Amino acid sequence: MEIETPSGVVLHVRASGPVSGAGVLLLHGGGQTGASWGRTADALASRGHRVWAPDLRGHGESGRAPGGDYGIDAFVGDGCALIDALSGETSGRAPVVVGASLGGIVSLLAASERARPMRALVLVDIALRARGEGVERIVGFMRSTQDGFDSLDDARAAIARYLPHRRAAPTIDGLHRVLRRREDGRWMWHWDPLLLERLEVDAILDGARLHDAARALEVPLLLLRGGHSDVVSEELARELVSIAPRARWQDVREVGHMVAGDDNDAFTTAVLAFLDQLDQRG
Repeated sequence: MEIETPSGVVLHVRASGPVSGAGVLLLHGGGQTGASWGRTADALASRGHRVWAPDLRGHGESGRAPGGDYGIDAFVGDGCALIDALSGETSGRAPVVVGASLGGIVSLLAASERARPMRALVLVDIALRARGEGVERIVGFMRSTQDGFDSLDDARAAIARYLPHRRAAPTIDGLHRVLRRREDGRWMWHWDPLLLERLEVDAILDGARLHDAARALEVPLLLLRGGHSDVVSEELARELVSIAPRARWQDVREVGHMVAGDDNDAFTTAVLAFLDQLDQRG
């Protein structure tokens, strides 16, 4: 399905589960797509949730930003539009929002600064600040591969070098979801080439702004941190949960920053357990 935002960008959304179910919105990280959640959406849908997994602006099948607007506030505006639309589809009930990296920051700012109703928030390996070396490694990989690959085998090898801790290399079928083949035969990432040029990392990781947003957050918050993350340390996790009033953190062992991709089963289990706890509390 498609959702048009007030700014005119059309967002592609993978929707699953019964419309009568409680909403769960999955917002992926920078450079990824809604397919990056793996089997999580299917697991949530099978439990009766209405699940939306959109591609953010400039990613996947979603529209490219007019004038190359990939500032954090543009992403937050899109997040608000998605929350509003999902709430409307599920009879006005506030959704649980799960946001990874960039998607997590969008979720936090939408909840606190834009007062969008949420039942709860799950942040996936993102905190109020980030370890510089981890951020530099992510951006460095995106920049070093932005000209694409000669073949899917080359892409698989590059990803394996970037994520050596993963127990299994990506499959060719999986790469079809994040790469597209140009007319000249070269395989390119499924995001707007302007994204890296216009993405303002310092503005996204504005610690003072995120600190204020976390302090104002009124809903339950779960931080799922990669046990081997080079972006969020234990110190940064403690800082977040000490500031957000209803927050706790949980490590997902043996994974890095890309928690859902590194061990999808463990990630999904943690999310389902958190949702079960919300249901028990009413």
